[in-house]
Amino acid sequence: MIVVISVVDMLAPSEVHLGPLLVAAPAITASFAGPWTTAAVGAAAILAQGIVAAVRTTLVDLNHSVQIAALALISLLLALFAHLREQHEKEMTQLRSVAEAAQAVLQRPIPARMGPLRIASVYLAAEAEAQIGGDLYAAVRTRQGSRFLVGDVRGKGLEAIGEASLVLGAFRTAAYRQSDLPLLVTHLEKAVFGDTDDPGDPADETVDADGNESFITAVVLDVPDTEPVIHLADCGHPPPLLLRAGEVTPLDVSLPAPPLGLTELVEPGVQVETFAFEEGDIVLLYTDGVIEARDESGAFYPLTDRLTSWPPGDPHTLLRRLCQDLLAHVGGRLGDDAAMVAIKRDTGAAADGFPQPISPAP
Repeated sequence: MIVVISVVDMLAPSEVHLGPLLVAAPAITASFAGPWTTAAVGAAAILAQGIVAAVRTTLVDLNHSVQIAALALISLLLALFAHLREQHEKEMTQLRSVAEAAQAVLQRPIPARMGPLRIASVYLAAEAEAQIGGDLYAAVRTRQGSRFLVGDVRGKGLEAIGEASLVLGAFRTAAYRQSDLPLLVTHLEKAVFGDTDDPGDPADETVDADGNESFITAVVLDVPDTEPVIHLADCGHPPPLLLRAGEVTPLDVSLPAPPLGLTELVEPGVQVETFAFEEGDIVLLYTDGVIEARDESGAFYPLTDRLTSWPPGDPHTLLRRLCQDLLAHVGGRLGDDAAMVAIKRDTGAAADGFPQPISPAP
């Protein structure tokens, strides 16, 4: 670019001056290269401008002297810009590394097989650079079967991530010890919202730093190895969907519990209901980021209709198809995080009482 502009400038009529175009060379360089490379290209452009001045008039010509001085100043500023951009890219790389490490600790991939179950899980972040957020899922293997948790923390940002980490840690610790789901849900409630400044004031437990109600919707499932059933406790969360023989059935409990953090507002007690879960059935757990996703016209994502129209398949195929269709529905960018877990009962899977090797989620 520098050579072409300089040659054309020297051959152009005396009233035509193309020297100012030389600033494009360091400007383009600053967009992708470091400060030293940008400075070197700027120096080459200044040298070329000096040669053009010497050929066309003299170096002390007022017009060319001003052009050279301006080119030098702009090249210096562009080198500074390249330095700042390079520093910003390093910071972003470090932040991505921290986010990925935090995701590996908090949002661990669910094993692809647990006992007689085949499982797939996926997390879609609303922000392009985000790796974790307020949506959560986890699975724990017990001697009787497998336990699953899918939840959604109200709000966004670090507070939501902090509450998600608390409930995930509490679930992974207590799922082995608590024999039934009501006790497990009560433990999750106390673990996340029991540590307040004033234990005697229930209102403090449900208000965040911005003065908004803080709570977590969640579903907790028990899937026994030896019985074709699911035991389900729903704490204000969208109901799981059961896929069987081309039909989709919401697993609605008759008396849902309030979200975690709001139990002080209603009568205590968590009702657990049992649903049939036979070989070949798939249960889809999801957060409201899926069903509340809107297209350009404002229409919500028709999750049940989509699942009904697709042919049956394994959990990984289902979530892969669902993610592609969901992103196409919203035009490539979600307005809220979305987490999904698909569970299929398959007697061909290993049926012992211990965890199977973890396989990456899709």
